Amino acid sequence: MTLPSIPGRWCFTDGSWKENDIFSGQGWLSTLEGFDRPLGARNVRACLSPLHVEIEALLWAMECMKNLRQFQVTFATDCSQLVKMVSEPEEWPAFANYLEDIKTLREGFTRSEIIYVPRTQNSRADSLARSVRKQSSFVVHMDQDLPKWFTDQYEYVV
Repeated sequence: MTLPSIPGRWCFTDGSWKENDIFSGQGWLSTLEGFDRPLGARNVRACLSPLHVEIEALLWAMECMKNLRQFQVTFATDCSQLVKMVSEPEEWPAFANYLEDIKTLREGFTRSEIIYVPRTQNSRADSLARSVRKQSSFVVHMDQDLPKWFTDQYEYVV
């Protein structure tokens, strides 16, 4: 499957959750042809469920894109439930606060889309989230590159 042809900046997001782990992981990777590629990885106290960490990862990526002054972004996730949730918020009352946060953040973008991509197209964000979840202490990292201590554990395979 190929990605839809949507011009401009893309931001791939993913969350990683494992039952009984201390942390959940969140990762995002932004792409725009011809420009540096910022990325982010952080772990947070374990979320309630995989869906919770997916929505929190999207919220963090949206906040980061706004802080980087990127106002036209296609957000891509491999969580089809998250895409459904955003498009039909009334069907997900348990997530109403999160969905209101997404709605508020989206108002600050001139264009933003939230689309589903297959996991194979989201492997770098997935690897960031999984790798940071496994760290033994809190980590928040945003930059063009990963630090050496993190790349030793980064699971992405080209």
